Amino acid sequence: MDLQAMRREYGLGSLHREQLETDPVKQFEKWMQQAIDSNLLSDPTAMTLATVDAQHMPSQRIVLLKGYDHTGFRFYTNKNSHKGQDINDNPQVALHFAWLPLERQISIIGSAVPLGDDENDRYFHSRPKESQVAALASQQSRPVESRDVLESHYQSLLKDYENTEVPRPQSWGGYSVHPQQFEFWQGGQHRLHDRYQYSKDRENWRITRLQP
Repeated sequence: MDLQAMRREYGLGSLHREQLETDPVKQFEKWMQQAIDSNLLSDPTAMTLATVDAQHMPSQRIVLLKGYDHTGFRFYTNKNSHKGQDINDNPQVALHFAWLPLERQISIIGSAVPLGDDENDRYFHSRPKESQVAALASQQSRPVESRDVLESHYQSLLKDYENTEVPRPQSWGGYSVHPQQFEFWQGGQHRLHDRYQYSKDRENWRITRLQP
């Protein structure tokens, strides 16, 4: 398997300063809408969440973006999970959207702030009941003897809550990542990619072109 020989050119587009919104959230919204409209991405809201634990060991996983505005970018999880424990120890996180069919990437660095109970309840009960029960059944990131054990527990809970509301586990909830820095990346020919960084400058954002 000769991985060194695998290569392709990037040539779908370019990114120039005059094309950028002054507000990175508006720029994100523009690219997100284009990603959705392209129909090239099965999960345009999928993003890598990178965290660092108390021993400074990094880890990453894919989560789904469930909302955003100028205050932050929101996702939900079991807070007793690996990622939840990391965030409890160190709230500084990074998000990364890899929209490879569009030759685009977005990176966001910020602080993860827990959402309140009202917002957690509202989103939890908007999910399909099967997903609510799954959140109740799974002790995320904990060892389990087998898939059969997990399925059996899930089916039992599904039957228990067949005709009643599923209570949101207190360990289940969301975070809002308050952004401090953005980077928008557009693939370019000969690896001369276009990269722009938005850095917080008091109440404003400073835009800098970065070398590829």
